[in-house]
Amino acid sequence: MKVAKGKGAAPRRDNKKEALKPVEDSKLGKRKAAVKPNKSTKKVAKKDEVAKKDPNKPKRPPSAFFVFLEEFRKVYKEEHPNVKAVSAVGKAGGEKWKSMSKAEKVPYETKAAKRKLDYEKLMTAYNKKQETAAEEEDDDVGDGESEKSKSEVSHEEEEETAEDDDDEDDDDEDDD
Repeated sequence: MKVAKGKGAAPRRDNKKEALKPVEDSKLGKRKAAVKPNKSTKKVAKKDEVAKKDPNKPKRPPSAFFVFLEEFRKVYKEEHPNVKAVSAVGKAGGEKWKSMSKAEKVPYETKAAKRKLDYEKLMTAYNKKQETAAEEEDDDVGDGESEKSKSEVSHEEEEETAEDDDDEDDDDEDDD
């Protein structure tokens, strides 16, 4: 029994790459060029994010692997004094970490958990400090009149004093 190929029947695709293409592209037989994002807008956004970092904010705690790596670095440098590349130390540390059993990793995981608890305490204190600073800033802005109204008031007062000065000058001329 033959199956008729018509407009309604979907073509069978054996090639996975062709199956992943959108339907419109497969009909045209051409691939569309990928749209590249504008690099300048990304750089501006990243610069804004980088500029907003607070130097007083506590640093995140290291994971169990990085706690292990701190100790491993010392041992590795003693055994291999000629190796200066950081990547070599990292690769050797990664291999050693993968080969370790769960029981061997436990001390590093407990140290990492302890550091995480300390970090969470520091972060709660930091967040409270930020909140109080924000509240004080809100209170300072909320007191009295806004900047615009203050400038308008002072401008009006200047005009009134200028008019008064003009009136006094006119009076002086009449006395002559």
